[in-house]
Amino acid sequence: MPSALDQRPAPTAAATGPAHPPRRRTRVLALPEARWALASLVLFLLALPPHLLGAPAWLWGPLFAAAYVTGGWEPGWEGLKALKDRTLDVDLLMVVAALGAAAIGQVLDGALLIVIFATSGALEAVATARTADSVRGLLDLAPTTATRLGPDGTEETVDAARLAIGDTILVRPGERVGADGHVLDGASEIDQATITGEPLPVAKRAGDGVFAGTVNGTGALRVRVARDPADSVIARIVRMVEEASATKAPTQLFIERIEQRYSLGMVLATLAVFAVPLVLGDALRPALLRAMTFMIVASPCAVVLSTMPPLLSAIANAGRHGVLAKSAVVMERLGRIDTVALDKTGTLTEGTPYVTDLRPLPEAGCDEMGLLRLAAAAEHPSEHPLAHAVVATARARELPLPAAADFTSTPGRGVASTVEGHKVEVGSPALLLADVADAGAGAGRRVRDGVRELEDAGRTVVVVLRDGVPVGLLGIADRLRADATATIAALTRLTGRTPVLLTGDNERAAERVAAEVGITDVRARLLPEDKVAAVREWEARGHRVLVVGDGVNDAPALAAAHCGIAMGKAGSDLALETADAVVVRDELAAIPAAVRLSRTARRLVVQNLVIAGTFITALVAWDLIGTLPLPLGVAGHEGSTVLVGLNGLRLLREGAWPRAELSPTRG
Repeated sequence: MPSALDQRPAPTAAATGPAHPPRRRTRVLALPEARWALASLVLFLLALPPHLLGAPAWLWGPLFAAAYVTGGWEPGWEGLKALKDRTLDVDLLMVVAALGAAAIGQVLDGALLIVIFATSGALEAVATARTADSVRGLLDLAPTTATRLGPDGTEETVDAARLAIGDTILVRPGERVGADGHVLDGASEIDQATITGEPLPVAKRAGDGVFAGTVNGTGALRVRVARDPADSVIARIVRMVEEASATKAPTQLFIERIEQRYSLGMVLATLAVFAVPLVLGDALRPALLRAMTFMIVASPCAVVLSTMPPLLSAIANAGRHGVLAKSAVVMERLGRIDTVALDKTGTLTEGTPYVTDLRPLPEAGCDEMGLLRLAAAAEHPSEHPLAHAVVATARARELPLPAAADFTSTPGRGVASTVEGHKVEVGSPALLLADVADAGAGAGRRVRDGVRELEDAGRTVVVVLRDGVPVGLLGIADRLRADATATIAALTRLTGRTPVLLTGDNERAAERVAAEVGITDVRARLLPEDKVAAVREWEARGHRVLVVGDGVNDAPALAAAHCGIAMGKAGSDLALETADAVVVRDELAAIPAAVRLSRTARRLVVQNLVIAGTFITALVAWDLIGTLPLPLGVAGHEGSTVLVGLNGLRLLREGAWPRAELSPTRG
């Protein structure tokens, strides 16, 4: 219940660790892949204008050559190393195709291909580095030291990693808990949102469990260590994110999934086109020209551009509407999901408590505004989230708050202040009503009935006493996002399945939110590993799961899912870096719109592949059966490339964003 966090002593940095871990970001240009890709892009852009304007080759030729070297040496080197291991990948094929294009005068096309592949590799490297940074930053949530108590009560500051099962530690007000364990004595409230996602601090007394890295409130606790620090929940979150990221199914675009067969087949076919005519008596030059023409018309440039422009256009369009997909792979995967699992706090809800119910007792001579004014005045000095909710509601209604004196706070019980000459207490009904004289009848019975009713509705309840007499109840709950119901309906239409609610919060709060938005499958009180287990269970049945969350506790599930989306406004660093996409504006209804856009992009990819395949088949057949002039082969190859590129760019239009998904009338 409300507590005076502003009155707690300032803890030492060594004991607590930072409230929010510092963001450890690898600078983009610190990665060699990014530097080479940027250099290649800049050189390409410098060479492009003089080339298009017909300037002499000496002006733009060296720039294009430098673009080839800076962007192509790394994928070429990796391709050669793969070739050494008897593996032929599309990166090497693209470099060879680019060099082949340059050899017959198509320098611009080859350079463009090099730039596309270099940029793609750099983006993948940046995403990998950022995720690794965030996983390492998560370790800062756990304190580096803890206060261990000896058998005689002596205190010793030790490295938290040296704690052993059975040790007793002292957790002072404001400190982070040093290890997973159970409270031996003391009472306090602990903010464990990083582990369970609960929006409010949880009261802890003797016998209750606590987690390493969670933040203690105003009371002091003695905790017996129950798990080795290396096996704490926060350490397991780190391991789960790393393992899920490493074992997640390969995220490859269509062309990458067939690259080995296509690459090998094209190389063998090119050699055959060159060798067979020689064996049959053709001269070297015509055979070489035919083979070069074959390599150009059969190269997968149009196939690559069949895939990338629609997906990149979809990424750009989604970005304009507040959804940042981290790669083309993510945009492709997003449209394939058939099951959605959402977190509650900070995802379906805003993560901020607010007053939902005012229940004054008529015989106490206090109406709704009077009850709110009294409670807000007593709570005003407190920094507890419930206190903030009460005071914010009073201010929103422009109620003047009288001054409060003699403010005190008792962990787990509530606060007490002197307001206008009366002792006003606000806090836990279970503890405050135990001291009420007529608890068995009259006002006491009505208050208890009201508490039961509000709690059954999923509210957190506080009782207000004036001079020891109940004057009313306040119901407090997390605010549901305005577009939550519409989003659930839209996702249900898209996938054919109602989304599932996965939360670490209690059952009543979860079921209340689920009932309001139309969710029937609710799984509450889940630790991070439980969320991962649920995702893996669905995927073992063949489902492609989209997980939407915002907290550290959601990160393992975001990493394990087919696709993960984080809410950007209040999302933790780990969730934002682990997720495949981020909803920057916190507009929940943008998620089904992005799914619909992804499906449109995938349809365009299929269209483009049909167009590209048709052109390649026709040109290859012409080259093999007849004599395809090299200029005509290049024109046909480049024409198909331009055609599929323009078709993919259609998704850049403003009208391509599926606004119907945002309409409340459509769900």
